[in-house]
Amino acid sequence: MKHISIQYYKSPLGELILGAYKEQLCLCDWRYRKMRQSIDSRITKGLNADYKKESSVIIDQAIQQLEDYFNGERTTFDLPLLFVGTDFQKKVWKSLLAIPWGQTNSYLELSRALANEKAIRAVASANGANAISIIVPCHRIIGNDGKLVGYAGGLSAKQKLLQLEGAIPEQQLTLFE
Repeated sequence: MKHISIQYYKSPLGELILGAYKEQLCLCDWRYRKMRQSIDSRITKGLNADYKKESSVIIDQAIQQLEDYFNGERTTFDLPLLFVGTDFQKKVWKSLLAIPWGQTNSYLELSRALANEKAIRAVASANGANAISIIVPCHRIIGNDGKLVGYAGGLSAKQKLLQLEGAIPEQQLTLFE
């Protein structure tokens, strides 16, 4: 049986599970999120592989880049990524990579960027199914009204990520504390 190397990483905002398959990062997700079982099932079935806790060069690189990010020393990530999902989900996740550090988009703007404004619910669902959090910046998606909405790591983590990036004004932060 093939395997996906996994390790756990305690970030400043919560514990993450990282996974690598064939020298590509396929998982960087909140360990205790509500959809943990369905995300893990999608990845293991999609790759026809089981998780195995072991070291990996790619995971070590991801941890170093995450630490640099949390220390304010990195604004982009440079890792080989492997998306496991439907073609539509992969399209949404790739479009998230185009949202620059320090900026936000709404679900509607993301739908428009994908040239399918009517797919807003499907876009939101794909965004929520992202298994490579932070690196694929689903936290940069906010509500059309500018409010923080759902995030696998919790709204507090989303707020802190956006604050780290300077993406939301200080007065807005106090609304969510």
